[in-house]
Amino acid sequence: MSTLLRFAVVAALLATTLASTACNTVKGVGRDVESVGRGVERAGSGR
Repeated sequence: MSTLLRFAVVAALLATTLASTACNTVKGVGRDVESVGRGVERAGSGR
């Protein structure tokens, strides 16, 4: 395998890993914000 092809494969795998990690992070932040919103609703309704 040539050096350029090897570099392209490694770069593609790294990009895929970073993209999937970022996606999971955004989902986690969305869940945290949703949880805080529920807490604010409960506090506002006196529960």
